[in-house]
Formats: sequence, C-alpha cells, structure tokens
Amino acid sequence: MDRFQEMQVFVRIAERGSFTQAADDLQLPRATVSNLIRRLEARLGVRLLERTTRSVRLTPDGEAYRLRCNALLADLEEADGLFRQAEPSGLLRVNLQGTLARRFVVPALPDFLTRYPKLALQVGEDDRLVDLVREGVDCVLRAGQLRDSSLVARRVAQLRQVTCASPGYLARFGQPRSLADLASHRAVNYVSSATGQPLPLEFTLNGEVTELNLPGSISVTGADLYAGAALAGLGLVQVPLYRIAEELASGQLHELLPDAPPPPLPVSVLYPQNRQLSGRVRVFTQWLGELFEGVAPDWCLR
Repeated sequence: MDRFQEMQVFVRIAERGSFTQAADDLQLPRATVSNLIRRLEARLGVRLLERTTRSVRLTPDGEAYRLRCNALLADLEEADGLFRQAEPSGLLRVNLQGTLARRFVVPALPDFLTRYPKLALQVGEDDRLVDLVREGVDCVLRAGQLRDSSLVARRVAQLRQVTCASPGYLARFGQPRSLADLASHRAVNYVSSATGQPLPLEFTLNGEVTELNLPGSISVTGADLYAGAALAGLGLVQVPLYRIAEELASGQLHELLPDAPPPPLPVSVLYPQNRQLSGRVRVFTQWLGELFEGVAPDWCLR
C-alpha cells in the first residue's frame, strides 16, 4: 500500500467523520484503515485526527494536510486519465428524486449497467437536501432551482409543467379564466426542503413570471402527496406534465390557465465542487443527459 492510498483513506475519514464508514466506502477492512492512519501519522510525526468513542475530527495539522491531499489526489486522477481510458469500476453511490427515479431512471438502469458492467450502484431516494460529503454520496439527481453554491450542477432536462385541479375542486370553486380569478382559489402548498416555507405558484405570461401565494388547508413535503392532494380535491397544484399525464387524459385532473403555464422545471445532477469528477460520476452524468434527451418532447423542452 502506497502513500496515495494513505491519503485516500485519510481524506475519506475526514469527509465521513468515521473510520467504519470510510472503510465501507473504500471496501477495506476496518483494521486496515486504522493501520494506514497510524502509519501515516507516525511517518509525518503529527496527529491528524482526534478520535473519541463517538466522533472523529481533524486537528489543525490534519485540516492543513487534508487540503494538500485533495489537490494531490485530484492531480493524480487527472494525470492517470491522460494516458489511459480505463473502464469505470467500483461502487457508485447516487441519490435520486423519487418520481424521477421511478419514471425515468430505474427502468433504464439495465442499459447503464450493461454499458458499464464493472460498476456497482447504490441508489437512495430522497426529496430532501443531502450532505453529499458527510453521507458519502457521489452525486444526486434533483428537480427544481438550485441554491447550494457548494455543489457543481449539470442540467440534464427542463420538464414542462402544468397547473391543474380535480373536477370536484372546480365544481366548488369554479374554473379560473385569468390570474385575477385565482384570488378566490386555494392551493395545495408544497413546502421547500431548503427553506421550510411553501413555494409560490408561478405563471408565465407575456414572457414574465408572476408568483402567487394562495391560501390552502394542507401543506405537503413530498411529490406523491402533492399530486394525491390535488386528486382529492384539496386545491390547485403545479406539477411536471409527465407526473399527471394519465390523470389528465382520464379526466381525474383538468389543466388550468394553459396560456400562462408554470416555468419549466430544471433537472440537474449535482456533485461536490471540491472533488475531482470521478470516471464513475462522469459516465453516469453523461448517461442521464442521454436518457432525458430521449424523453417525449411533450414532457421535456429541448
């Protein structure tokens, strides 16, 4: 085992705050990881990590060494990439927004794994914000506007959205013909995981976006609950067209104000900006871009 592996193990422990989780990530025995760090600290003559029964944290020397290690490991991977076109291999940990995963990504994964048979995928499902470094996730797929500047984002799609409500709701509150009519309407409020506040409804009219905050008797934090509340007649919602295409076709939901649609919903892959983009993440990101290029144009803007 060489010095670069010592650096790799040290950086992963620093990111995860755990010897055990770092060993799992790197698929090494726990004892091997501990021995590598002891050898590294003995060779350098400094203590890099403070260990307690509950946590692991960097010493000041450890923080300085981590920054140098990150740069050296990134340079090494980049240099290797100049001279070899090795097939990506190993474990790729991804976290996907649930409805995107079920509708688009998971059904197509056999194609991805056939292309890259040396990769193993660990897939999580979430709408919440994920601490990629602390949780050991390589990249995430998310829908919506991005607010975390510590992440690098590659946009892979823009999904068409519609405003809709159920026939039962419209029988009680009427069919809105203009934005002004919405003053007497109610919304199912979707609570942002970033702010904890309900997101406004958005309408594009004459190239300008108007935001409206409508009252509502229910707030939700999940995409399935959001669509389900609309089907139950609890208020207006704005969702990607692919999510409720069948319900629109069957008459369970009706599109409202088609001349003032919501802005398209961006879909992006995100990964930490302080990490060299690995071959595993690179091929997965490229594959997702190809995947969404094949989505029906009725659902996805080109």
